[in-house]
Amino acid sequence: MRIDILTLFPDIFDGVFNQSMLKRAQEKNIIELHLHNIRDYSTDKQKSVDDYAFGGGAGMVMMIQPIEDLIMKLKKEREYDEIIYMTPDTKVWNQKEANHLSMSENIIILCGHYKGVDQRIRDHYITREISIGDYVLTGGELAAAVVVDSVVRLIPGVLSDETSALTDSHQDGLLSPPVYTRPANHNGWKVPEILLSGNTRKVEEWREDKALERTKIIRPDLLEM
Repeated sequence: MRIDILTLFPDIFDGVFNQSMLKRAQEKNIIELHLHNIRDYSTDKQKSVDDYAFGGGAGMVMMIQPIEDLIMKLKKEREYDEIIYMTPDTKVWNQKEANHLSMSENIIILCGHYKGVDQRIRDHYITREISIGDYVLTGGELAAAVVVDSVVRLIPGVLSDETSALTDSHQDGLLSPPVYTRPANHNGWKVPEILLSGNTRKVEEWREDKALERTKIIRPDLLEM
């Protein structure tokens, strides 16, 4: 998979993309992550990328020209499955969408900033909009990093144990059950006996029951979907 990220602040991604799973996925050539500074494509002498909103109001708006030129340059080089815009004013990202996007070959992610991008970019170039929650961040970079991480870990070969992703919270519409490791007894706090029994069928039944129980208590809304 190739992911092109359009941003005003490419340095924000350095720590995230050069650590742990994402670093290994790049080293294995499973994914390519390319960062593009939108400001480099501005035709303005001052390299401006924002301007005042028509109709007035607080805040600046990202201009069409540099974003459009960058998107068109990339589209001439290859076809893209999705051109994504990170914005808080749309539907919230979930595991089902992560699974779907993980099957893509090439995607573009546009990170908004200020009051967002000129609506005409959204109307004519964006194929999917993603929010990671009902709150506002300074820019779309952190949200884009969240989406990339949640998608890449689902690609075969990225995780050392590929079955691990299949048991994550939300993968089957439920929260994950509790997990434990050694020691089996710490300060009198004991691991449930069933997990020490070696009975695989009983362990799986226990995990399914606990997953359902936790979901009913913490996220009952998931059971209504």
